[in-house]
Amino acid sequence: MPDFTMQYRRLGASNLKVSTLCLGTMMFGDQTDEAEAGRIVASARDHGVNFIDTADVYTKGASEEMVGRLLARNRTDWILATKLGNQMGAAPNQSHYSRTWIMHEIDASLRRLATDYVDILYLHRDFIDENLEEPVRAMGDLIRAGKIRYWAVSNFRGWRIAEIAGLCDKLGVPRPVACQPYYNLLNRMPEVEILPACKHFGLGVVPYSPIARGVLTGKYLPGQQPDANSRAGRADKRMMETEFREESLIIAQTLKAHAEARGLNAGQFATAWVLANAFVSSVIAGPRTLAQFEDYFGAVNAAISAEEEAMVDGLVPRGHASTHGYTDPSYPFVGR
Repeated sequence: MPDFTMQYRRLGASNLKVSTLCLGTMMFGDQTDEAEAGRIVASARDHGVNFIDTADVYTKGASEEMVGRLLARNRTDWILATKLGNQMGAAPNQSHYSRTWIMHEIDASLRRLATDYVDILYLHRDFIDENLEEPVRAMGDLIRAGKIRYWAVSNFRGWRIAEIAGLCDKLGVPRPVACQPYYNLLNRMPEVEILPACKHFGLGVVPYSPIARGVLTGKYLPGQQPDANSRAGRADKRMMETEFREESLIIAQTLKAHAEARGLNAGQFATAWVLANAFVSSVIAGPRTLAQFEDYFGAVNAAISAEEEAMVDGLVPRGHASTHGYTDPSYPFVGR
């Protein structure tokens, strides 16, 4: 394991300082059992990580329950973030952003997390057909009730971030402190509007999937079938329609060769590249195993040179993705 010193950055315009690595727990309660999750959480705390991210929908509450048990002894050492909005049941009001569902689900999350507050509550995704005034008012009420300290958005488009900021100012509600976009070296589209909107309106950027669901580790070889036990080998719908493209696999091999020549692996280089963006406050590392999590440590202090920035620009131009039509099927374009 490399020697490194954890770095901390302000979360947007707030005074909250978060570690540049945020422990993502999507795998907890699913592919990661509690014993391994405990080792991951302990390692994170020992190495200065103070930011942890979960969601109600992760294994339908099992991740939150596991996180709650694992943080119980040192809850106040952690900036704890969770999310709501995705489908939790078949009934009409068991998702999205009605006041009824928000108030119900924050209480359910607090029970599962065994805490009386969360530091950050994210609206998990952008539902274009819904008004934003209702959830913005609810966020203000939850802050005043002490159930959340801050709030944030995930997978929101730039113009909706602007709309939220305007509503907050009109309604006297604190603006969100963070945005969690899908941003990595293969998907630079957030550089066009999302990241500038975050900077302008004071939101910290906390990207997820810095290694493009594993593609940027270089473990998938062009022209070859993926291992049956890998995410690509299981034909994950989101991955197969987004990251898993021959062009992206070739780019990953180029980056792998470069990274190894400077003493990093490809995933560390890809994560360091995300952290080198001045708009980014922290990056979510979502491991399945302790070894996968500790592999991220090599990215924390790895600088990206001007020459390396130019190299990446040559592989994936600024504001673009590695290939045309690179869009996550869970967040489609609308308008036609």
